[in-house]
Amino acid sequence: MVLNNEFYEMILNNLYDGVYFVDRDKKILYWNRGAEKITGFSAEDVIGKRCWNDVLRHVDAQGNNLCDEECPILKTISHGKIWEAEVYLHHKDGHRVPVATRAVPIKNTDGEIIGAVEIFSDISSTTALTQKVKELQEIAFLDSLTHLANRRYIEINIQDRLSELNRYGWPFGIILADVDKFKSINDTYGHDIGDEVLMMVAKTLPACLRLFDIVGRWGGDEFVAIVINVRKKHLREIAQRFLSLVRSSGIPLEREILRVTVSTGVTLAKPRDTVSSVLKRADSLMYKSKASGGDCISVDR
Repeated sequence: MVLNNEFYEMILNNLYDGVYFVDRDKKILYWNRGAEKITGFSAEDVIGKRCWNDVLRHVDAQGNNLCDEECPILKTISHGKIWEAEVYLHHKDGHRVPVATRAVPIKNTDGEIIGAVEIFSDISSTTALTQKVKELQEIAFLDSLTHLANRRYIEINIQDRLSELNRYGWPFGIILADVDKFKSINDTYGHDIGDEVLMMVAKTLPACLRLFDIVGRWGGDEFVAIVINVRKKHLREIAQRFLSLVRSSGIPLEREILRVTVSTGVTLAKPRDTVSSVLKRADSLMYKSKASGGDCISVDR
């Protein structure tokens, strides 16, 4: 049996993983359908471009740009070794997607490195998240705009967590995040862009959490995360991830990339708390962050 290029392309295009090839200058030569699905960028959008040219723009969990020295594919081309990493890529819609990447050098018949192939997989557990969305839809606990849990579900979930805290001593924390200067965004760009900002933030925050944690829209431009089995140090780290990943995301407009930040209030639940008291404490801390200029964290002592 003779296998031609069309056969191999058919195989690559039927993978769930994203696959792309670059030359030594990191110019994209091939982009499969899996890459299109995960990133939102079509092959026409990226072929001939370099991967840092407003395409993937990988960052780490702290929001640090990896497109220079820490780029997995650049390390592979430079050192000739397979390189693996978990990073966050830039989706065409503006939000960040957590992916596991594996970069492999491509060599010619003389053993010279002429480029690399990167394979990447969405590790946001899309199937589990889809099932969670379906369950929320069935019991009317879904926010219609962001497709996150709504206020009613958040209140019920916090009450359940408080019951577990008092009965079993299982700790949990609350992170209340509010988009900075959101009214100004609506006034300047219009409510449609304001909605896009909310959806971008709503798609970014779940990537910072574990599957059994909950993030929902509390109302307006406020989001609440319920983080289970957590200590204060780890809770603060998650809140910092909120700030970093939202800050490094952006919505492409005609002449600019619209970027936003969030302010957060962070608190651990206490045995005598009620739903109202723990949220009120997080809200006060969030406004403390606002008063400090935004894009920061205030933690309960």
